[in-house]
Amino acid sequence: MQRALYGDDGFFRHASPAAHFRTSVHASPLFAGAIATLLERLDEALEHPSRLDLVDVGAGRGELLRGVLAALPPAVAARVAAVGVEVAPRPEDLPDTIGWTSAIPSGSTGLLVATEWLDNIPVDIVELDSRLRPRYVLSSADGTETLDEAPLAPGDAAWLAEWWPLDGLPEGARAELGAPRDEAWAAAVGSLTRGLALAVDYGHLAGARPLFGTLTGFRDGKETPATPDGSCDLTVAVALDALGVHHLLMTQREALRLLGVHGGRPPIALASTDPAGYVRALARAGEAAELIDPAGLGGHHWVMRWV
Repeated sequence: MQRALYGDDGFFRHASPAAHFRTSVHASPLFAGAIATLLERLDEALEHPSRLDLVDVGAGRGELLRGVLAALPPAVAARVAAVGVEVAPRPEDLPDTIGWTSAIPSGSTGLLVATEWLDNIPVDIVELDSRLRPRYVLSSADGTETLDEAPLAPGDAAWLAEWWPLDGLPEGARAELGAPRDEAWAAAVGSLTRGLALAVDYGHLAGARPLFGTLTGFRDGKETPATPDGSCDLTVAVALDALGVHHLLMTQREALRLLGVHGGRPPIALASTDPAGYVRALARAGEAAELIDPAGLGGHHWVMRWV
């Protein structure tokens, strides 16, 4: 998974994510507007620092950063130091006001946001064999899977026992060992001196773990078998409660409503007095409805940690 996503010929080295899968960032500029509102509130809580950092981890082609900067009041945007964190080269059309790096910068004061980044952190997968023992799932480049005969490493066995126990489950039951993403998130939070770390992702909680795991692939906007050859995205849902204590957890639907994204239809009377305005408002309502749909993007979770 590491090689297929981030190796020299890995998916994120050469692919434009927006061409292969749709996130909230791609769905509507209303999402960037909501992040801008959050950043304004954070700026007030931090008492308006002279430099307000905005770090986008897994920045794609910089779509979110562009949208947030455009949505901010000019006086706030002038103090924002925006940087995208991505393994792909800097986009040629990225404005000079946005920095670009392959590693999360340290010492930031402001907002760190990671939209559908954690689900792309490579993890090992285990499956119960015919004797109901957890064994690592091995995969060839074409996606053919076999089970390793070796027992789990002690650290993996401990994580499994605490966060995703397979006791009493049938042969073939799977778990996705989330320690690498727990550590990646802890490092991201630790990069902040003061501010808020926000992860937006899809996932699950203890008591509702998926029986056979969640590994899947995406290519050209469609779900596809998870083939680790660099040709497609590989994604695994996040065990959200394993990310650590002292986090605020809410659905995207709840979070966006608090930030002013509601999805209500405009009054029909507007169609008579301002037909063009009514059409624009109707389009925004449709975009908002997609972002807060509990069966879709609205069911994603916002994991927040104040530093």
